[in-house]
Amino acid sequence: MTEKPSMSYQTAGVDSGQKDQAMQRLGNWVERSFDLRPGEVKLPLGYFANVIDIGGIGLAVSTDGVGTKIIVAEMLEKYDTVGIDCVAMNVNDLLCVGAEPLALLDYIAVQTPHADLLESLARGLYRGAELARVTIPGGEIAQIKEMINGVRDGYGFDLVATCVGKVPLDKILIGQDIAEGDTVIGLRSSGVHSNGLTLARRVFFERLGWKIDRFVPELGRTIGEELLEPTRIYVHEAVEMMQSGLRVKAMAHITSTGLLNLNRAAAPMGYMLDKLPETPPIFRLIQHEGGVGPEDMYFTYNMGIGFCVVIDPKDVEAAHEIARKHNSESFTIGHTIRDPDKKVYLPEVGLVGFEDKFSR
Repeated sequence: MTEKPSMSYQTAGVDSGQKDQAMQRLGNWVERSFDLRPGEVKLPLGYFANVIDIGGIGLAVSTDGVGTKIIVAEMLEKYDTVGIDCVAMNVNDLLCVGAEPLALLDYIAVQTPHADLLESLARGLYRGAELARVTIPGGEIAQIKEMINGVRDGYGFDLVATCVGKVPLDKILIGQDIAEGDTVIGLRSSGVHSNGLTLARRVFFERLGWKIDRFVPELGRTIGEELLEPTRIYVHEAVEMMQSGLRVKAMAHITSTGLLNLNRAAAPMGYMLDKLPETPPIFRLIQHEGGVGPEDMYFTYNMGIGFCVVIDPKDVEAAHEIARKHNSESFTIGHTIRDPDKKVYLPEVGLVGFEDKFSR
């Protein structure tokens, strides 16, 4: 029997290197706009969100979408959960600059404005808003049949949003005060969240030929249900940690590039993550069935940790208590070390993350 070749995010069709090059050229022009209103934009590009000074008040802003998780929703013909993902991807990013999310504006592009599709999407957006305690004061629907294709004819769509929040200008959080020996707390993810679905779909539906409704004993449900599980929203526990007087040093939303998101923090510190919890079954399935190397798995997926909080060691137990209060499973997963290269060390799997990749 011929051994199947190993897979990666790039072979699945997502070229992170090319994206980074394109982003640099895009960013050069975007940052020029900062000079059009001098002093108002408080952060350079590269953090999870940005903050604008609107007269002594910090207005935090971020934007994101759901990605190809939408294709899974179309395959299942179930559209009432990806709105939760859309809210989650935005509010979780906003938290990482120390902001409390307030409102979200959605943009829905459709092949055809089917009432059942739009109502289901709106129901998910409302549920996400309810979980994040934000309002949706407006949005936009665009009919662009010539540009959108879907699994089910006429039901193709895209869903993105922009979120705004508030943060005192003297409380902007970018990891500037992280010190050696601070503790890294990881909050459990609900699964794949909204990253790496292109690779997961290639593994399960193309390589293995599984149907969307295939029951998978390791998961206790169908593969479609597992992949469509909504992204967890961390607003309540994160906001309470910040507002309870705990010495929170940084927060990181673990999305694409995985735990490398920690090195977005400003301080010249590395991260020794030597107490990671057991990897959930969905990630083990992707890795085994796709022959995906650990370097690609930890770069593409959250691997069970959806959000990180870097905190003073004296406040660790209080942070865990707040997480428990909001039914959020939390783990002490490591600590910070002095490292000007800001590497992320995963000794249990033999990986070191530097800049934009993990390697052995």
